[in-house]
Amino acid sequence: MPGLDVAALDHAREMLLGRALAVLAAWALLNLLVSGILLRRADRRFVPYYFHGMNVGWGLVNTVLACWGILHLRFTSPPGLRLAELVAEQLHNENLFLLNTGLDVAYVMTGFYLRALAAVPGQANAARLDGFGRALWVQGGFLLVFDAAVWCLLHWQGQAWIPLI
Repeated sequence: MPGLDVAALDHAREMLLGRALAVLAAWALLNLLVSGILLRRADRRFVPYYFHGMNVGWGLVNTVLACWGILHLRFTSPPGLRLAELVAEQLHNENLFLLNTGLDVAYVMTGFYLRALAAVPGQANAARLDGFGRALWVQGGFLLVFDAAVWCLLHWQGQAWIPLI
């Protein structure tokens, strides 16, 4: 197509992904910092210890995922990039974030389940189950909003390319 700048489309897609990964990295670092400090002050007999411990774990995982994603960003388009390849990459990313959105719903629901188990009278690990359940609510809830928002942004971006195909 005359006048079609595939490199500009690729750059816009990479910028969107870069901003999304920066948000994820900021969330991860916030979890590591805040929950790391509060974990040191928490008593392991009570819910906050397990809540903050789980948040630190999620912070580590999210840090690794954000760093991995950032390291795989391209700052320049590969020579000879075709629109078909770009659309395939776009669909891959959309599907990845849509799959993650489904997983996030599972995290939140697992949080409900753990909290329900914690409420059973005589439950030996009630504080742990409650703390982990609350952490899954927070982490799953954030990731649900994050992944759904990034999917929407990627989808809208890809929809704008349809007239070009």
